[in-house]
Amino acid sequence: MKRLSFNRILLLFIISLFSFSCSSDLDFNQANDLKLEPIFVANLAYFEIPAHEFVTNGIEHNLTVGSPTVDVFNDAFFKKHLTRADLSFEIDNTINRGHTLDIILQDRNNQPLYTISFNIPAYTGVANSITKTEIFENGNLDLLKSTTKMTFVLKMLAGPPLSENSIGSFKLRSGVTAYLIVQ
Repeated sequence: MKRLSFNRILLLFIISLFSFSCSSDLDFNQANDLKLEPIFVANLAYFEIPAHEFVTNGIEHNLTVGSPTVDVFNDAFFKKHLTRADLSFEIDNTINRGHTLDIILQDRNNQPLYTISFNIPAYTGVANSITKTEIFENGNLDLLKSTTKMTFVLKMLAGPPLSENSIGSFKLRSGVTAYLIVQ
């Protein structure tokens, strides 16, 4: 009996402790001062072109690679909150021929807005990787927000002739890091 009454008293004491709590006035106006700065990272474009694709019927030619519509920067949310964007490119050339690459950002009328250029040396048996980051902020950011299409123009430089049996490839990987401020 003594143990049962002790348990009841203890239980009553614990319940009474939970019924009293400390609180303060809540300030819901703090939500007005909320400032979020998310960073998004995404793939932008990728392609790999084997050396033999630069040759058709024994004749060398330059290549133009169009990408699908790039309208993420035209979204109302991005237009309003995007403060900076970094476009990163990595190019690997294992073809024994140098190239130039122009990445042309275009608007919805296919008018060029901005061009990013690369000089890619010929492969000589040693790793041939080039990386570059193009930063868009302020006035350049407005150009990026108007971009709806990217075109990649790949031109071969002088060098040993290529054939349908040539080995190697040209590989491009790119991504975007978008910085936003949401208030």
